[in-house]
Amino acid sequence: MSIELNNPLFEKLGMKYPIIQGGMAWAGTGRLAGAVSEAGGLGIIGTGYWQADKVRTEIRRAREITDKPFGVNVMLLSRHIREVFDVIIEEGVRVVATGAGDPSPFIDELHAHGILVIPVIPSVGLAKMMEKKGVDAVVAEGMESGGHIGMLTTMTLVPQVVDAVDIPVIAAGGIADGRGAAAAFMLGASGIQMGTRFLASEESEVHADFKAAVVKAKDIDTLVTGELMGNRARVLKTKMSKNFVKQERFEIQKEKPDAQAIENLENGALRRAVVDGDKENGAFMAGQISGMIHELKPVAQILDDVWTGATDLMGIEK
Repeated sequence: MSIELNNPLFEKLGMKYPIIQGGMAWAGTGRLAGAVSEAGGLGIIGTGYWQADKVRTEIRRAREITDKPFGVNVMLLSRHIREVFDVIIEEGVRVVATGAGDPSPFIDELHAHGILVIPVIPSVGLAKMMEKKGVDAVVAEGMESGGHIGMLTTMTLVPQVVDAVDIPVIAAGGIADGRGAAAAFMLGASGIQMGTRFLASEESEVHADFKAAVVKAKDIDTLVTGELMGNRARVLKTKMSKNFVKQERFEIQKEKPDAQAIENLENGALRRAVVDGDKENGAFMAGQISGMIHELKPVAQILDDVWTGATDLMGIEK
C-alpha cells in the first residue's frame, strides 16, 4: 500500500508533520493554534459563535506566536458568518475549516484569496458532495471524537471516504498517539487531526479542571448527549451531562417533547466548561481517547511523539 506522507497540501503550508489540531470552539484559542503551527503542525482557531472582533483578536494572538500558516474553523450556522469571513480574508488566514453547514457559497471567494477550504464530514455522501463543490481536502471524523459527532466510527468512515474521493482525506476521531496515527495512514489518510490530545497540553487555555478531567478520565468516561432529540455530542461524564441525558429521555416519552427545555440545558454549557471549569453546569466536550491521556505535555512534544511513533511503526524514515 502506498502511503503519501509528503502530501502537496501539507507541503504548501510548510508543515513538518501531517497533523492538524482540531478547531474546538472556545478551546481552540490563538495561543494554542499558534503553538501547534509554530511546532510544525497546523493549528486551528475554533470560532464557534464568536463575533468578528473576537475572531480578529485570536488571529492576531496566533500571529504573535508564529509566522507559519494556521487556520480558522468556522461554524456555518453562526449568525456572524459574513463578518467572520471578512475578518479571515482581511487577516490573510491560509486555511478555513468548516463545520455545521455547507461552505459552498463561500468556496470561490475564499479560493480567490488563496485560502484553502477543508470541511469536517461524517459520511461518504457529504465527502463526495464537498469534492464536487471544490474543497481542497476533507476531515473524515469518526464518532469517537469529542464534541458534535456523526454515526460512523473512524475505522469504518476513513477508508470508505478515501475510496470515494480523490482529494486528501484527513482522519479524525480516537487518535492520540503514534499507533492511532499509523492506523489512520494505513487506512489511506493523508494526515490526521487531533482535538482532545491538544486539550491536555501545556499551551491549551481551557480551565485547569477541564484538563484534569481529561487526564483523569477512563475509557468509559464519556457519553453522548442528543442521541434521542438530535444534535449528538460526545462529552465527559459529569453531573450536567448525566442530567442532560436523563432529562432528554424524560422529554422523549412525552406526547409533545419540549425540545426548548433540552436546548436550554445546553446553552452556554461549553463555555462554562472551558472558561469556568464548571462541573455542575458545563459540557466537557472530549473524545473517547481521553482514557489514553495521562499527562499534560507541550504541543511540540505531542507532535513529535505522535509522528515518531507512527513512522517507527510503519518503518518510514522521518
